[in-house]
Amino acid sequence: MIAACLDGQIAYMNALPAYDPEQFSACAAAIADAAREFAAMGWTPATSSNFSMRMDDGDHVAITVSGRDKGRLGSDDIMVVDLHDHPVATERRPSAETALHTQIYRRFPDTRAVLHTHSRTQSVASRLFGREGRVRLQGWELQKAISGHTTHESTLDIPVFPNTQHMPELTARIDAWLDTGRPLHAYLIDGHGLYTWGRSMDEARRHLEALEFLLGCELDLRRLSS
Repeated sequence: MIAACLDGQIAYMNALPAYDPEQFSACAAAIADAAREFAAMGWTPATSSNFSMRMDDGDHVAITVSGRDKGRLGSDDIMVVDLHDHPVATERRPSAETALHTQIYRRFPDTRAVLHTHSRTQSVASRLFGREGRVRLQGWELQKAISGHTTHESTLDIPVFPNTQHMPELTARIDAWLDTGRPLHAYLIDGHGLYTWGRSMDEARRHLEALEFLLGCELDLRRLSS
């Protein structure tokens, strides 16, 4: 039984198409550049947060290795997984939340980058709005920074999902939201942080920066009206 499982795993790994090392290097450099910027802003305390980019072949994802300082990432701190969370050509361990990244790449095939941060603003907002299950953004001019939103008169809902260490449970909640047909540009995890993405690293970074600002505005409104 064990031998058969090992043989099956080896056959699976051998069947994987090789990824282009130049593509990997380009993605790793872009991830490290973004991570240094976010770390300087205080959005990746301790070894929190994780970042990824879909490689040009569409079947592989460059993603941060678990437990690394995001302000000091090098090429050895980034690895490759396939779209089903399997490490490719490495024994390193990806982030425990890799499944949340690959889920987005599978559900949104044009996504090229997924960013997850733990800023104070995001973490506090996730707790404050956790009972409501969403942050509803309306009337803010900066909503137009989110792709698909062209006016402040639109409504942008950012769901807040309950936190769990069991990734299948969390991915099932995200799938359930998407299966209703509701748009999803980002989400918070209660007591945790923010996930957002884009069709390029630049777009994903723009979404992250805009949502950080908008969540801060909502927290200020709650504080000032209390």
